[in-house]
Amino acid sequence: MAQEHYFSAEPATNSKETAVEFEVAGQLFQLSATSGTFSSTALDTGTNVLLSHSEKFPSSGNVLDLGCGWGPIAVSIAALRPDTTVWALDVNERSLATTSKNAKKLGLKNIRAVLANQIPSDTEFTGIWSNPPIRVGKKVLHELMKTYLPKLAAGGEAYLVVQKHLGADSFQKWLAQEFQDLEVSRHDNQKTFRVIRVFRPATSQSR
Repeated sequence: MAQEHYFSAEPATNSKETAVEFEVAGQLFQLSATSGTFSSTALDTGTNVLLSHSEKFPSSGNVLDLGCGWGPIAVSIAALRPDTTVWALDVNERSLATTSKNAKKLGLKNIRAVLANQIPSDTEFTGIWSNPPIRVGKKVLHELMKTYLPKLAAGGEAYLVVQKHLGADSFQKWLAQEFQDLEVSRHDNQKTFRVIRVFRPATSQSR
């Protein structure tokens, strides 16, 4: 599958589902991945690295899965933190449909698979979790960060996983320069991936 397919609103490839199993915090998840979405046949390594930090999932409030794909991050947060409302955001309609299907399969009522214009503009997030779409290009990636990181609530945290050879270190440096009201740090290194933490101090106000 060509990489650009999962950036499209309506992928041109035929839809084909693949069963995927993975474990987060001792809980087994059995979901469906779908062709035309990101990592369409398996849980990708970066997302697996990010999910290894599930102890950092917020306990309540609105949580954003930015670029949800077929929903492994959104489903994990919603299942392990039932008092959250998880907004699973993507441009890809097939990703949103598959995420909704996976949530329904597990009986999760606290996931909303949405396009950007379906999130109320005044929504603040206690957490943002993302394996961001680095390959869309720097301009689009930066716009995504400028749109959603300012929506972190006071005391809220974002966790972003980026592969080192795809510019994780320069991305972290840009985040620190762009968002001087937020605290940006490297949370972890695993398997050539960086996990970047972005934190809004309780004294700082979201925009």
